[in-house]
Amino acid sequence: MSKGFGVDTLLVVDDSQFRDAEGAVVPPIYQNSLFTFDSWEAIDSAFDDKVNRAIYTRGNNPSVALVEKKLALLAGAEKARLFSSGMAAISAAILHFVSAGDHVIAVKNAYGPTVGLLNDFLGPKLGIECSFVGGGEIEEFTGAIRPNTRLIFLESPSSVVFGLQDLAAVADLARSRGIATAIDNTWATPYFQKPLALGIDLEIHSCSKYLGGHSDLVAGALIGSVQLIDEIRMREYELLGAKMAPIEAWLLLRSLRTLPLRMERHQQSALRVAQFLRAHPSVRRVFYPGLEDFPQYDLARRQMSGFSGLMGFELATDELDSIKRFFNALELFRIGVSWGGHESLVYAPAIGYLREQSPDRLADMGIFLGNMRISVGLESADDLIADLDRALCLVL
Repeated sequence: MSKGFGVDTLLVVDDSQFRDAEGAVVPPIYQNSLFTFDSWEAIDSAFDDKVNRAIYTRGNNPSVALVEKKLALLAGAEKARLFSSGMAAISAAILHFVSAGDHVIAVKNAYGPTVGLLNDFLGPKLGIECSFVGGGEIEEFTGAIRPNTRLIFLESPSSVVFGLQDLAAVADLARSRGIATAIDNTWATPYFQKPLALGIDLEIHSCSKYLGGHSDLVAGALIGSVQLIDEIRMREYELLGAKMAPIEAWLLLRSLRTLPLRMERHQQSALRVAQFLRAHPSVRRVFYPGLEDFPQYDLARRQMSGFSGLMGFELATDELDSIKRFFNALELFRIGVSWGGHESLVYAPAIGYLREQSPDRLADMGIFLGNMRISVGLESADDLIADLDRALCLVL
């Protein structure tokens, strides 16, 4: 296929080797567990290249391979590997870089289960220590480095407060100390942010969010160099068994065709919603990197080409009854824990974090009872703003 096509085109046009013999416009689903061979020599040759050859679907599958190729193209990377969930991809990434007794630096507002893996699982199980930093200043990372630091784990923008890290500066620091870097890039997607071009070693995604975009699949992805992805393929991916199902890969392929259109719409509507919230008397503050008065707006413009539809804001009350009244009054914003789909959602981070974190740690993370997280979907922005306005009028 021509190398001159833009990414938007290549996400829509499928490679010729996957076209059905009858001319089907959509590639078939390879819904099979194994692949057979004509001879000893044929299967022996396949085992010589287990990283790339289809032998057993837990290792490789043509439906999955096609989507991996598209994701690598989108991210400007050499290779991608799909997993059964975002958390499976995160676990494989972290475990690839660390061993017993090593040290990790991570942003403190990372995805809750990521923090749990680092703090509550790998520590007691393997003696892996983790230092959590805010991540807003490069000096925080410099000061946290130890002789046994093996990985810096980023999430930019981070969960709940949407804090950014200077990806190029962190990558330069880590490289100078022989430390690997990985980032959860789910919020921006490779469409709006390309961390690998800024020097980050490994990009992680929950494909259940914007890459999937229809709230009908659960998947994860790692994106990076051929060497790194192949090493993970032969170790953590194969040995932990978190393979991607062909049917979900097929759904993800469908979603990638409309990703540019959806991301532009999410961004357009989210900016209008954020501007409305910023001006409302029932809102203390808004967390959205696309706002010009966001504290790290200049950094956001420097390392991202656009913004998605997920944001946070804090209600101008600490009264639980008022907070619940707002929460329950919303009609178009459905209550749910995920985000990035076609539908708009609302979630109160304190609901989950109060069960997972101590009050002191919550305060340190900047999470309070009145924090709300909304995912702006593909509905009319006017309707979404009206829905928020009706509910916010019940707060004060």
